[in-house]
Amino acid sequence: MPNQNEIEKPNAEIVVTRNLRQQCLSYWEVLAQSISVIAPSTVPAAILGLIFATAGNGTWLSFLLGMIGLVIVSLNINQFARRSASPGSLYTYIVKGLGPTAGVLSGWGLLFGYMLTGMSTLCGFAIFGAMLLDQIGVHTPVLAWFAVGTIGSCYVAYKDIQLSAKMMLSFEGISLIAVLVLGFLVWGHAGFTVDTAQFTLKDASPGGILTGIVLVVFGFSGFESSTSLGEEAKDPLRTIPRSVIQSVVLSGGVFVFMAYVVVLGFHGSTTDLGKTDAPLNFLANQLGLGFLGLLINLGILLSFFSCTLACINSTARIVFSMARHGLFHDMLGQAHEQNETPHYAVGLSALITFLIPSVVYLSGISAFDGQGYFGTLCSFGFLLVYILVSIAAPIYLRRIGKLRKVDLLYSALGVGFMILPLVGTIGIPGSTLFPMPTYPNNILPWLFGGYMAVGLGFLLLQKARYPQMIPEMKSAIHEVDVRFAEAESPN
Repeated sequence: MPNQNEIEKPNAEIVVTRNLRQQCLSYWEVLAQSISVIAPSTVPAAILGLIFATAGNGTWLSFLLGMIGLVIVSLNINQFARRSASPGSLYTYIVKGLGPTAGVLSGWGLLFGYMLTGMSTLCGFAIFGAMLLDQIGVHTPVLAWFAVGTIGSCYVAYKDIQLSAKMMLSFEGISLIAVLVLGFLVWGHAGFTVDTAQFTLKDASPGGILTGIVLVVFGFSGFESSTSLGEEAKDPLRTIPRSVIQSVVLSGGVFVFMAYVVVLGFHGSTTDLGKTDAPLNFLANQLGLGFLGLLINLGILLSFFSCTLACINSTARIVFSMARHGLFHDMLGQAHEQNETPHYAVGLSALITFLIPSVVYLSGISAFDGQGYFGTLCSFGFLLVYILVSIAAPIYLRRIGKLRKVDLLYSALGVGFMILPLVGTIGIPGSTLFPMPTYPNNILPWLFGGYMAVGLGFLLLQKARYPQMIPEMKSAIHEVDVRFAEAESPN
């Protein structure tokens, strides 16, 4: 029998509200959601060179410090994830700590972050797909790849959350194995040497390492996406907090290792790592392993697909939760009768993920540039939410009588750390460390600000139209907390 609720209206009409599939995902399947949004195999292939351009021999340290900072943010997130779970992800967490207005705005920020991440990786999927077929003389249009990536992701997300999780786990596993094999081969070619230039931070500056952290944080964006699987995860109060932290640690370990071996592999080369678009391909060809480079490119293609799928999954579940709280049309809060997936929300998420990159591409902006713009824009949504959840954590803990001094420290460190990439993105007038961005990047913060203004206006309109929306939202979130509290309490 499908999982469903029956609500009786005053006129005796029975409204059936179907829910998502309950507790069907194992820990590894939950972890796959967060890992897929991070897409760790794409970072060494796509942005490592950009980080090296600023951090130099301190690239590995930028990754390490970024990982430590995001573990601290994870600790703040897990103050909520250990106590309650729902498809609303950080949106419902922030409602508990800072109230409905801040919570709903964070929901808009999360939707922005996940959707723009999905658009960026859809562009990456098109770039790598077209490149792979070009190598055998088959030329395919970018829009066709947009369609293939979106339709494929939408179908899997609509069909079965377990199928989504297993596919993401398999694709990310293949991609990571290929990247790590290359890493060990590069290190082995160098005799597994200890690179003193990197460990002594030769010619690296504190400012360069700090600037590198800004890009590193963007590489981790979306690590918390497993929190959107609150209803579908088995033992969610344990599996989700573990997945949040372990996705950061596992991905961070890959990043630090690959940063070390890639920088080592470029030592003595006439090619500048900071100006290389495809460092992993370069290293594979240097070792005479062009077939491994081809395998890595195929793995990255699969990783981009997995990330697009994961973003549609997360976006749909937040839309699903917000619809059930009265923020969107009731239809978006319905689950499929057989599949028990938020099928309407999935369809809407996939449609937006396809349409915006397509319009941008048709306007004359290449898929490569679009990937960069979407990737930069998505970071604003995540940064806002990470800052808000770090502020919300101690307020929530004080409210339930669980606040400790160390929790205040985690909150302060989390907020302070996340302000760094925010400042690095918007710039400081007259600063040489964090210069103001140039056109068109200087208009991106304004685009995000305009989007959030629309979100605030929509919230105020909904509150005016439906005065009971906020009380009902609080009640629905409280009911979830009560359900978990009763489940955890001894008999």
